[in-house]
Amino acid sequence: MAPRDPVGRDRALPDRVVLLGIRHHGPGSARMVAAALEAVRPEVVLIEGPPEGDALLEHLPSLVPPVALLLHDEAEPSAAAFWPFAEFSPEWRALTWARANAVPARFFDLPAAASLGAEPSEPRAVVDPLGVLAEAAGFDDPERWWEDVVEHSAGADPRALAGAVAEAMTALREEFADEVDERTLRREAHMRQSLRKALKETEGPVVVVCGAWHVPALGALPPATADAALLKGLPKRKVSGTWVPWSHGRLASSSGYGAGVDSPGWYAHLWECAERGDAVPRWFARAASVLRAEDLPASTASAVEAVRLADTLAALRGRPSPGLSEVSEAALAVLCGGDEVPLRLVHEKLVIGERLGEVGEGVPRSPLAADVARWQRKLRFPPSLEGKPYRLDLRKDNERERSKLLRRLEVLGVPWGRPDTTSSLGTFAEMWQVRWDPGFAVALGGAARHGTTVEAAADRVLCQRARDADRVAPAAEVLSTAVGCELPIAVLAARSALDRCAAVAADAVELLGALPDLATTVRYGSVRGTDPELLRVALHGLLARGAVGLPLACKGVDDETAERALVAVNGADDAARLAADEEHQAVWRRALRSLVGMPDAHGLPTGRATRLLWEAGELDTAAVAARLHRATSWNGGTASGATAFVSGFLRGSASLLAADARLFDLVDEWLSGLAPADFDDALPLLRKAISDFSPAERRLLGDRVLGSSASSGVVSGEWDEAVAERLAAHVRALLAGVSA
Repeated sequence: MAPRDPVGRDRALPDRVVLLGIRHHGPGSARMVAAALEAVRPEVVLIEGPPEGDALLEHLPSLVPPVALLLHDEAEPSAAAFWPFAEFSPEWRALTWARANAVPARFFDLPAAASLGAEPSEPRAVVDPLGVLAEAAGFDDPERWWEDVVEHSAGADPRALAGAVAEAMTALREEFADEVDERTLRREAHMRQSLRKALKETEGPVVVVCGAWHVPALGALPPATADAALLKGLPKRKVSGTWVPWSHGRLASSSGYGAGVDSPGWYAHLWECAERGDAVPRWFARAASVLRAEDLPASTASAVEAVRLADTLAALRGRPSPGLSEVSEAALAVLCGGDEVPLRLVHEKLVIGERLGEVGEGVPRSPLAADVARWQRKLRFPPSLEGKPYRLDLRKDNERERSKLLRRLEVLGVPWGRPDTTSSLGTFAEMWQVRWDPGFAVALGGAARHGTTVEAAADRVLCQRARDADRVAPAAEVLSTAVGCELPIAVLAARSALDRCAAVAADAVELLGALPDLATTVRYGSVRGTDPELLRVALHGLLARGAVGLPLACKGVDDETAERALVAVNGADDAARLAADEEHQAVWRRALRSLVGMPDAHGLPTGRATRLLWEAGELDTAAVAARLHRATSWNGGTASGATAFVSGFLRGSASLLAADARLFDLVDEWLSGLAPADFDDALPLLRKAISDFSPAERRLLGDRVLGSSASSGVVSGEWDEAVAERLAAHVRALLAGVSA
């Protein structure tokens, strides 16, 4: 063991300590670590990682990487962090070697308790050590340099390779000593303290596996008091943890993982093929299989030719063997025919990869996470990284339970599934896009404070949201969510919140704005096991109060408020139809008639109300034409007011104009008579009005415009240059205004 230094100087490590500086998740480093451990046969292995993870190492046999160590603050589970491991991670190789050889393995980095939930105030190091070394070696890509020096170093003496890495990093640490941040210094102080302890407890070899950047700081031991001073005052927390499945996508640097690599799938492939030595041919065979699965041409002959091209490129560049850049270029040229689109598919499926790890049943987990796993097994609903559509028939017990699980998890901040609302499947079916993300483990950890089961936790969250609701719309949203989750206690809490908020609401637009959510809830209530009458009473109450106040709410308002009112009118009209109650439908129709007759009401909701009354048979074509004529002839009003009325009247469908010549002629006459400046001002609202027209409706309207022009003599066989020039000049002016 190292002797004491009476004068307080740094002491060199004893020869029995072997420092292995690695690149996180590098297969070359993994081979170096595996070979070094076999050669040294240490008594203890120290591995970069949080010491709180030591208690979970007994579960290694139950894990299939990629997996991650998840540690969280017991008092605040959302304060959590992951430490991922892949099959090709050097740290994983060290852990599995130690387990197989009955050698103690310990994590010796700074405890997670010192960093969870607290961002360091000091700036992080800005040095990219691999980038500096790659540039010095004449490489413009650090990944490529590391591949050549380490990843393709099979057969090299592991201790010599570790020594070379340590020498390079030592030079860098000396050059960039001022760039090392305080947190790194504290981490390294704790590493040295752990190393001192290991040296006291053992007489034999000690192997240290850590990031190459830290090796120079561990090459000598300063006085223990100096390291103790650096570690003084660190925060302390009670930390718990578990193992969770991880994925290659989450290991990628593009995912935001700071220690990630650009190509985890490629590295996994290199690791798996290391002993056979056929990594490149197997890679192209897999790439061809991926392309063929998407019905893209990729023959065996093309794969063989791609291997030859990759080998040739590597030889021309003086590389020991083809790297990712060579195989990607060969795949692009030969397999993909120069097309980047199929190459992106290969990149996503193979270079990044989609592998998801596994965690055995015996691994400890929170009761909530265990309940999720239980439901996934019970419903035959396994988590998958690949997005998959599900059509759920709510009349079938298993599929209804799946829907409940997805909705309850969404309440808990775990959006495993997202409803697909692009198509209507009726009352008894739903479409979902389902995709699992390993990061959901943190959300489940945070949600565990709400309850031990998904049902109990979601119920508690929704009841709290109901208590916090201070407006009608949020209360209606909570009610809709609670009905979808089939949580009776939360339904009653949300229903009470809705009554409370509606009682003090004075804004008719706010009251009517809550109706669409509530109407949908009424529609699905019986399917979800909720008494529809409980919901229908709430719907009727909001509709009645909102209807009474609607006309005044639309008087003298600005355009933004008018747009909100138009949306509310549309939603309330749908809700009134759903109510299937003649009394409340009559109340709503009276409100629309009052709005249409209200002086100074904004044109948008007034025009929409006119259209709805016509569709309901409350106004005939003559009455509609009279109101439309009154609006477009202004009668002392403004062009903008007429535009708003026409826009509200047309919103949603062109069928009315296309079918009724009289109404069409009125709008056509109004548009034709607008002054150029008024026409320019009218365009935004009119464009918004026709944006919902279907292609068939637009064609029908275009045919009527053409027919009207022909019948009036506007369209003829002669070309009028003067008219064409005026039109072209106007279009150019409009385009110039848009581009400006």
